[in-house]
Formats: sequence, structure tokens, C-alpha cells
Amino acid sequence: MGDLRQDYVRYNKGARTLHWAIAVLVIANLATGLLHDPLEPYVRLMPFHKATGMTILALSVVRIVWRAMWQRPPYPPGISRNAILSARVVQAAFYALMIVMPVTGWILASAGKYPLDWFGLFELPKLPVVRHSAAYSIGHEMHEILGWLFLALVVLHVAAALRHHFLLREPILRRMM
Repeated sequence: MGDLRQDYVRYNKGARTLHWAIAVLVIANLATGLLHDPLEPYVRLMPFHKATGMTILALSVVRIVWRAMWQRPPYPPGISRNAILSARVVQAAFYALMIVMPVTGWILASAGKYPLDWFGLFELPKLPVVRHSAAYSIGHEMHEILGWLFLALVVLHVAAALRHHFLLREPILRRMM
């Protein structure tokens, strides 16, 4: 069994900042995506949801560039090959979803009648998509299905981090703190 006091190497400050900023925004967007219909009579969540999605897209591009420039720290000794492989698969899925989800949302917003603005500060250009077209329909289905997949992946990721930290007593979680 691992020892939380053992030496470990943290991700650099930029990677940690991007990780937590994107994590908070993704969780907020998953919540607003699920709650916007039931709460629509009381509060308009969709403008926030759209602007946050575009922020996630921009930060994800920065994170991918950052990741290409900086090497990931080594895993602590004793982490199984299966755990490392699982972590890499989940990380790849996160990177894909952090790009594809906002792009499918952008497709949907582009077909709508309202401007796609970023927190009321400026408008983003619309993509050439016609409402009720095949691209719109596919984008809508993908956005909804991928949202549920994203939520499941977040739950899996958090559960794995907590398992490594509390049950296995491995310093995986501390690498990102």
C-alpha cells in the first residue's frame, strides 16, 4: 500500500490552473445543460451555458498547447500499468470532449435566432448551419449524448482520484493540487 508522504512530482502551475478552471466550468456547464429546461420559467441559463462552453473551448485549446510544451510529471512508483493506461484513456476522452462538446454547442447556437455572445461583452461568429438541417440534428443529438458521457467521465475521474488518495494512499490527487 502506498504512503501519502512519499515523494511525488506535481504538475506545473499552468497545468494545474487550467485543469481546475476547466473542471469548474465543465461542472457548471453540465449543471446548466441539465437544468436549463426546468428552470427556464425562472432564470435564463442558456446564455451563460453558451458563453461558458466557448470559454471551455478556448481554455482547452490553450491546455492542449500547454500540454505539448510541457511534459507530464512521472507517475509515482507502484502505480500499476493498468491504472496508467486507464488514466491515459480517460485523459484522451476528456481532451476530445473538451473540444467536441463546445463545437457541437456552437453548431446548435449558430442555427438559433439569438446572437452567440460571450457574457454580453462581444458576439462570436455563427457557423453556417441551417436550423433543422442534418448538421443541426446531428449536432443536437451528439451534444446531448456527449453531455451524458462527459458527466459519467467526470464521476469516474473524481471517483478514481478519491480511490487513489484515500483507499490506496497514493499521491495521485496531490499531483494536481
